[in-house]
Amino acid sequence: MSKLSGGMAQASPNASYHQSYGDGGAASPASTGSTTGFGSQSGVMEAVEMDPASGASIFHADGFKKHEDLKQMLDSNKDSLKLEAMKRIIHMVARGKDASDLFPAVVKNVVSKNIEIKKLVYVYLTRYAEEQQDVALLSISTFQRALKDPNQLIRASALRVLSSIRVTMIVPIMMLAIRDSAVDMSAFVRKTAAHAIPKLYSLDPDQKDELVNIIEKLLGDRTTLVVGSAVMAFEEVCPERIELIHKNFRKLCNLLVDVEEWGQVVIIGMLTRYARTQFLDPNAGDELDEFEESSRDFYASSEEEDRKKTSSNQEGAKKRSRPKMDPDHRLLFRSTKPLLQSRNASVVMATAQLYHHTAPKAEVQVVAKALIRLLRSHKEIQAVVLNCIASMTSTKTRNNMFEPHLRNFFVRSSDPTHIKILKLEIITNLANAGNIGIILREFQSYITSQDKFCIAATIQAIGRCASTIDEVTDTCLNGLVHLLSNRDQAVVAESVVVIKKLLQSQTGDHKEIITHMAKLVDSIQVPAARAAIVWVLGEYCERVPKIAPDVLRKMAKSFVNETPEVKTQTLNLALKLCLTNPGQTKLIAQYVFNLARYDQNYDIRDRARFMRVFVFPPPGHETNKLLLNAKNIFLATKPPPVTESKFKDREVYQLGSLSHFLNIRANGYQDLPSFPDVAPDSSLRNVEPIKVPNPWEKSLDKLKKKSTFYSESDGESGTSDSSSSSSGNNSSESSSSEDESDHGDASTRTLKQAIPATTIVNGESKKAPKKDEEEMESSSESSDESSSSESSSSEDETYPSARGNRPAVAQSNLDLLLDLSEAPPASGTPMLTPSIGGFLSPSNAPNAKTLSESISEAEVNFYPTKSHQLLSKMSTGGLQVSYRFTRSSLLYSSCMCNVELTLSNLGDAELIDVKIGAKQMAPGMSLKEFPGIASMDPGQTAVVNVGIDFNDTTQGAKFSLVASGRCFQVTLNPIMGELVKPVSMPEGLFNLEQGKLKGMNETETKVTLPEANANLETIKKKIFEGVNVAQVPSSEDDTLKFVAKTLSAQVLVLIRAKFNPEGNHLRLNFNCEKIVVGSMLGKELKVALEST
Repeated sequence: MSKLSGGMAQASPNASYHQSYGDGGAASPASTGSTTGFGSQSGVMEAVEMDPASGASIFHADGFKKHEDLKQMLDSNKDSLKLEAMKRIIHMVARGKDASDLFPAVVKNVVSKNIEIKKLVYVYLTRYAEEQQDVALLSISTFQRALKDPNQLIRASALRVLSSIRVTMIVPIMMLAIRDSAVDMSAFVRKTAAHAIPKLYSLDPDQKDELVNIIEKLLGDRTTLVVGSAVMAFEEVCPERIELIHKNFRKLCNLLVDVEEWGQVVIIGMLTRYARTQFLDPNAGDELDEFEESSRDFYASSEEEDRKKTSSNQEGAKKRSRPKMDPDHRLLFRSTKPLLQSRNASVVMATAQLYHHTAPKAEVQVVAKALIRLLRSHKEIQAVVLNCIASMTSTKTRNNMFEPHLRNFFVRSSDPTHIKILKLEIITNLANAGNIGIILREFQSYITSQDKFCIAATIQAIGRCASTIDEVTDTCLNGLVHLLSNRDQAVVAESVVVIKKLLQSQTGDHKEIITHMAKLVDSIQVPAARAAIVWVLGEYCERVPKIAPDVLRKMAKSFVNETPEVKTQTLNLALKLCLTNPGQTKLIAQYVFNLARYDQNYDIRDRARFMRVFVFPPPGHETNKLLLNAKNIFLATKPPPVTESKFKDREVYQLGSLSHFLNIRANGYQDLPSFPDVAPDSSLRNVEPIKVPNPWEKSLDKLKKKSTFYSESDGESGTSDSSSSSSGNNSSESSSSEDESDHGDASTRTLKQAIPATTIVNGESKKAPKKDEEEMESSSESSDESSSSESSSSEDETYPSARGNRPAVAQSNLDLLLDLSEAPPASGTPMLTPSIGGFLSPSNAPNAKTLSESISEAEVNFYPTKSHQLLSKMSTGGLQVSYRFTRSSLLYSSCMCNVELTLSNLGDAELIDVKIGAKQMAPGMSLKEFPGIASMDPGQTAVVNVGIDFNDTTQGAKFSLVASGRCFQVTLNPIMGELVKPVSMPEGLFNLEQGKLKGMNETETKVTLPEANANLETIKKKIFEGVNVAQVPSSEDDTLKFVAKTLSAQVLVLIRAKFNPEGNHLRLNFNCEKIVVGSMLGKELKVALEST
């Protein structure tokens, strides 16, 4: 027993460590056995259980409960024991041990006053709150109180735990907590609020609108700690709301360098998509430049004067073809370039993909050194970086940027196999006539490697170099033939396959190479190599007329034991030899075809049956045209195989994404948007400067109180001048940021210049002389505020105020100019109209209310009668359901589409309790059920209506139909033309709204009409049938205009159809805030208009 005790004492080195944490020298309850020398069996067990994370729980004594010591420590009155218990629990969680059974004991300590204990408790609760929801809900009130704790870490931890409880009933509490935390004084709490937003959105998508408002506030935060998390929440909840980024774009670019690393990755990813939608393609004119460069030598003149003229014309063409780069686009590159030196590989990769997808080709080269630097990182990072470089070098336009770094891609013996293959791919992409010598010497050393996969990849790389660089084709071919004598069958087999491809692309006899390959039939056993040899002999059988029949004889002997691919090539060889040398090979070929006729593989049997008739035709078919042209069919010259990089097709995916790495579309991947054809309005990114407080405000208030003059004329003048001051103030708020620093001086100049503008003589207001006014106007050109103030003042002096007859208190000149409390002029007051050169004229522009009143609902022009099958009787045993879009309004909700369901009982049994069961609707969609049908007799038909809010998307409404207790899952797919309703508007308003919805909001579709549809009446009829729209009167004879609103979001949909009788061409323009709506309508109408 003493030996066992001693062994256990050595196995538990933490006994003294646990004892040292008692208060006042008292030992910890978990370490009492360490002071007794383990004199009993229970002492041994206690010593083993001292560290719950030690994994020694297999020695539990009878009746011992797991983690009992930790629970006792958590129930103790001493903070030191609780703190020690929490440290050990967190240690267990960090090591992956299950500590969920301690949740009730831990959650009780959330009210502890010890700040260290409370922090660890919240860390534990964040981990297990989702698993132990029922117990966590009991402490909701405690978490809510913690949201008001003075310590920012406690507030943030409470919000983190609260958002980890995935229970729908606490959604209002979570929303309230997030709303309050989003405006917290602590940046750390605001950051936590941003992290909680996606969790709440995934729990309840109906809260999206309110969450978007919170995200908008967080995006405006100027703290670098918050910005990255706010953008992350934006990407998760509302990435389509690009208008939220416009006013924050420049701020994000300027703060990007100071944001934490993972926030930088998220922001760069978002800015990449923003740049692709808001800026023009900087490489738009490169195709024309490449064509001019290639044709320059052909068209060049021998005289120097002609060369100069040609050069100047080409430069002018380049300037015309390449669009001017937006300053904000340039700001994006200037802000992200320093991040190429980041220590975080993910930040460097994100910056590299930003340059790759949005930068001019000449500027992408800056990412080369940064990517090369990442090759010194871990193997996992190397694989991702090399994958991206291989994709970038697969195109000729980008591979020159990595040519100076060729040696960095040489294979090391310590590299894993997948790294070696990626490096070989890059080296092959970079190979050219200048560096091919170095590359081939490097390949020669790789062939002696022990890695068979690397050897095979090297031989394939040699074959690609031979096919793309004519100078070394013969050298590579000779080297590959030399490898046929290698002892390793894998090397020989891969060499045979590559030689086969090279023989197809090279002209010449190559009889010796073919003979050498034929000798390998007896020794080589790799199926791919044997099939390649047989194919070569069949393709070039006329060059080796004595060898090919002998190889066929050998293959006939082993035909039964060959693999399907070898059998297929043996049949090809037999057929070709029968066509070229029937005297020697007809009997052997007949034997081979008889063997294939009874082969186990049906592909071999079918091929043999197909080929047999060409050499052994059935009686009466000897003169068939196909048989007479058999040589032309089977012995025709084959096109050489195209040797290109397997990474070339990965350009469709975003560089560095999981889909790009796997070369397959991963779940959740979003395609990178294309550059717009027309640049969107860049003024959307202009932000109004922050208003600087006026230091004269207090003194001006005192001067106002000293006013003692009372007269009707003074009241009118006061009203006028106060309006002038208000106008000047409004102008100063909207001035550019360059004028902010001079705001105080400009205000002072305004005061000095405005005081003599009006004088009071004998209680009457009189204007200053015209000369003085001109001097004031000329002197105020340097200040925007002064200019705006004088223009408004002159307005009010020229035109009397709408409130002029009301008596007012007389004020001094200074008060009249600076009184900001007066209301602005009435709407009837003339306004300064910049569009007509600054002359004063009454403003007749319609306001928002007038415009909205001019849009009203219109009648439906066409009611569709076509129905679509929703449920077939074959799958239900009798119930058949079809649906039809009625285009009629639904009383329950105007946002829903009214769909008519026709339910028919085509079975022999009665159907009871027919209703809609479980609904699996996408976020934002809803469904109004029809009243349940108690019973349906056989042959009975019932027509019901359901309302579906498709949320202006083409996602199908998924729900189940229940009949007689059986559930049938169905999906009702919408038609975009049925998700709109017709409205009426005048043509002027149509043109105005269409002008607002340009750029990304406009979709164009071109249709070539059949002769039967090539007239305006038929076009109008087809559009009415396909889309629920109303026609707008058009002043153009060849143009039709239609308008509608989407059912869910009430967004305008404008359609303009311009018909060109020459060629029966129709151009459709769709303008809508929702880009998908216009795109889908274009596809649907194109199909409808092209059908007769």
